[in-house]
Amino acid sequence: MNNLQLTIFFFMQIALILGACRVVGVIAARFGQPQVVAEMITGVVLGPSVFGLFLPEWQEFLFPWDPTQNTRDTQSYLFPAAQLGLALYMFIVGLEFRVDIIRDHFKSSVAVSLAGMLAPFLLGIPLAAALYFQTSLFPEKTSLFAASLFMGASLCITAFPMLARIIHFKGLAGTRMGTVALGAGAIDDAAAWCLLALVLASFTGNFQGAVVSIAGGFFFVAISFGVIKPLLRRWEGMFLDKNQQLSETGLVIAIIWMALGAMTTDWLHLHAVFGAFIAGATIPRPVVYRQVIERIQPLTVALLLPLFFTYSGLNTRLNLLNNATLWSIALVVFLVAILGKGVACWAAARATGIPNREALGIGTLMNARGLMELIIINIGLDRGIISGELFAILVIMAIATTLMASPIFEWLNRDAPKSASKPVVAT
Repeated sequence: MNNLQLTIFFFMQIALILGACRVVGVIAARFGQPQVVAEMITGVVLGPSVFGLFLPEWQEFLFPWDPTQNTRDTQSYLFPAAQLGLALYMFIVGLEFRVDIIRDHFKSSVAVSLAGMLAPFLLGIPLAAALYFQTSLFPEKTSLFAASLFMGASLCITAFPMLARIIHFKGLAGTRMGTVALGAGAIDDAAAWCLLALVLASFTGNFQGAVVSIAGGFFFVAISFGVIKPLLRRWEGMFLDKNQQLSETGLVIAIIWMALGAMTTDWLHLHAVFGAFIAGATIPRPVVYRQVIERIQPLTVALLLPLFFTYSGLNTRLNLLNNATLWSIALVVFLVAILGKGVACWAAARATGIPNREALGIGTLMNARGLMELIIINIGLDRGIISGELFAILVIMAIATTLMASPIFEWLNRDAPKSASKPVVAT
């Protein structure tokens, strides 16, 4: 394609993607599902699994394939647009990240978090080994160590941003259920990203390179929180105008810092999302970060994230699961995901004295994978850690566990006692 054709296709695809997301969103809302779940589904619908199955010629026209490069012509612009959306979204997640929520009900948060990490690993290691030796779902260049860690990280992940929004929407902020779930989700996702960083850094088989990448990542985090964060707090005034509102210069400084953070961790062979998240977590509180979110979030969520979901959907080929064995594996992965995360977190919450209804609610919230899972498995596919078949299986697991969360949570809390909503006193 020439530049004119690429431009036409790009804007045509934006119109199609955003329109489809809104239509599916209206339908999903009738079933109590948030818009982000609708966008996850829309991404798969627009890909070869649904759109390409029923209208292959139209799908090929709108998202053309370049056989000479074995990739889509849209790759040259849809991929970087999707990566920008991811980086900005993780920047927002970092902006919203609060260490203080872990201190509230610390014992229960840590217990639920440990259960949500250890149980998936205890179940994920033999599952990864079985898939590694009995199937071709992991490419030959993927080691058993990398396969086990990647499967563990995939099963550990929690849809932390979605979890935070559900808790806010349901009015659970400050309650025991909301506090424990947020604290545990934050710890779990931080651990899962560290595991993914280890997998990515060691995947090349170059131990020295892996050490450099991991050490560089820790150094970047230390510098960000030990040097950059205090400097930004001291120079908070440069973000604000004379009316104490975020200035254009302040917004640009925040975005520059996000881009530098994303660039640094990408250069370290980790991933841009790590740096973007850390950059967001270092922006001064409370005035600046709220206004940065207000300025960045609408365009990111409304425009750029749907592009990522569509890019992910174009990589999802459910027709690769073309026999009973692969669908059986998908079912096993789904059940292991529920047992390792939802059930384990429920049990841990009960063991720390939380009433059963609230404990079930915590387990349900923790079991949703959402966007975070799609980010991890897209990285795995892009780096060649997993095959297209395993990618499709994990997409099904991510969507299914996320779809479960809202209706189960509503059912559990249909007549919840008022005590469940009693605010928690910070300790």
